[in-house]
Order: sequence, then structure tokens, then C-alpha cells
Amino acid sequence: MKRLAIIVLAIAAVACAKENVRTKSPEALDVLDRLQAAAGSGQFFFGQEDFPFYGFSWEYELGRGDVKEVCGSHPAVLGCDLGHIELGAEENLDGVPFEVMRKAIIDHYAEGGLVTLSWHARNPLTGGNAWDVSDNTVVASVLENGSNHELFLGWLDKVATFIQSLTTAEGSKVPVIFRPWHEHTGSWFWWGRNICTADQYKALWKMTMEYMWGRGLDNLITAYSPNYGGMTEEIYMERYPGDEYVDVFGYDAYGDGPEFITTLRNEMTMVAGVAKKHRKLMALTECGMGGLGNPQWFTGVLLPVLDGFPATYALVWRNAPDYLMPMHIFAPYPGHPAQEDFMAFYSDGRTLFLNN
Repeated sequence: MKRLAIIVLAIAAVACAKENVRTKSPEALDVLDRLQAAAGSGQFFFGQEDFPFYGFSWEYELGRGDVKEVCGSHPAVLGCDLGHIELGAEENLDGVPFEVMRKAIIDHYAEGGLVTLSWHARNPLTGGNAWDVSDNTVVASVLENGSNHELFLGWLDKVATFIQSLTTAEGSKVPVIFRPWHEHTGSWFWWGRNICTADQYKALWKMTMEYMWGRGLDNLITAYSPNYGGMTEEIYMERYPGDEYVDVFGYDAYGDGPEFITTLRNEMTMVAGVAKKHRKLMALTECGMGGLGNPQWFTGVLLPVLDGFPATYALVWRNAPDYLMPMHIFAPYPGHPAQEDFMAFYSDGRTLFLNN
């Protein structure tokens, strides 16, 4: 009976979505305006993944944040991941309780911040994690008439339910930059380039978004985010689901050094060009240097990379506790060698933090 109810709900959701595909809530439109205004003034919002939950030497201490303890402000953009919500788990794949995540998102938005969500969904065919690429029929299995289609509709239901729960005390829906099926031009996720066809990927994206819209989620701003390296316009657009499905042309890039800067600027030039052609915003949807071994990375790499581009935001990855993942440090903490450089980055007129 529960499975039948999910199927009926999914059919109704898709039908409703086709009637009103791109409706945006006033709050979502306001976020789009803020992003556009920042890019138009040569500024960008700085963000980080999971920053309220843990840092280099601490976990779940209310009000803390490595970036805030360095410069006095939290990042403007909070990134969170929904991985494991599809399993009905109480915590995401990095151990963040979804109840804690929900409150942090609502509080961050109430303070004027922006929110982005990714989803490292487990492999619905093999039961492995998002990085299980052992079978190239996974995406086909979740599409209509696929063997895991009904299962996947249930997964989408859990994602939609969580996003629906992101409401302020006044009842407003928190606007979210939703970034499904990211880094698909690589092949390390089960939705990657060598794991599914271009048509299958587009169908996955469209099915996902039509389900969300059918659930009434007009608070979603969608970001399409291929990954750095060997990128051409043809590759970038090969799996593009269409203008009606995408609001932000994103790009994920990790690295350091002169060659990285040169290559990334060349590829960002291409992204900026296609974003302008399609009248979309652009962003560096993920970036950073694992371990932050270059103490001048922020002013010596990130600022030069973005200089002159209308990037709306740049989000670095998380600071995991040192005893868990030592290389998962992407922003300085007090005493880190990059602290002084980060203060110069924070003080630069091009960067926007939560207190701006």
C-alpha cells in the first residue's frame, strides 16, 4: 500500500510540474536577485560545506565555526549534503543529524545567509555508496520502466519531504540552491559520464526536478555543476537538461598552482560564455585545496581565478575534524598558516560573508 501511494504521488507530482514547471517563490526570486547583484558589482558570496557542524578540533558546539573564529564572520553560503536521507537514516553520510542540519539551515537563512544542497545518493542498484561505479545500468534502472524506478521515487519523496520541512517560524519556505547529480562529466559517481548515456543523465535530472516541482517546491534554485579538467563547451553542454531546468551554471574545481589557475581561468571563460548565451548565473559551486597546504591559496589562487568573472558564489569544502580526515581541511582555523592570507581575502572588497 505504501509503495502504491508513492507511485500515485509521483504521477501527480510530475503531472503538476508539467503544468507549472518554473514557478519561483518570492524568497527564491530574492536570492536570484542577490546573486545577480553580487556578480554585477564584481563581488561573490563565500561559502563552505558543513561549517556549523564541526571543524578542525571540535564537533557540534553551538555557534562555533572555524572561519568565524579566524575572521569574525561565518561564510555567507552554507553547503549541506543529503546523502543517506534516501535510506531513512537519522544522519547523513558524514554523520550530521538531519534534525541538526534542518535547524542550521533555517537559522542561517534567518540571519541573511544562502543555502545550497547536494545529494551523494547511494547506488540504488548495487547498494553501494555514491562512488560505486561497478555497474553501468544504474541510471537506466531508476528511470521510468526501470527495475528500481519505484524505489527511486521513494528516495525522491524523502528528499522532497526534507526540503519541504525547511520553513521559517513565519511559515516561509527557505530558498535552496539545489545541485543534484553533480560532477557528472567525471566518472566517479554512478551518474557519471562513463556510467550512463547523455540521454539517461538528462532524463534523471528532468525526473528529479519534475518530481520536486510537482511537490510544490517553488523555493528551489537549480545549479548544474560539471567538473574541472579537460573541459570544452561541447563536454559542458553534452548532458545539459535544458534552460527550463537550470538556473545557475556551476563548476567544481580543486587544485593549486600556476597551471591550475591558467587551466581553470580558460575553462571558466568558457563557462561564463555559455552562461551568458543561455542567460544564466554562474558560480564556482565547489572549490578548494585539500589540506590547504598553500598558505596563500585564497588570495593567490581563488581571487585570481575569479577575477573578472561574474561568479555569484564560491564554496569551499568542509573542515573535517583532524582525527577523522586530515586532508579534509579547506579553510583555515585559528593558528593555521593560511590564517593571515584568509584575513586579507575576507577584507577584500570582492568577497561577501554572512556579516555583509
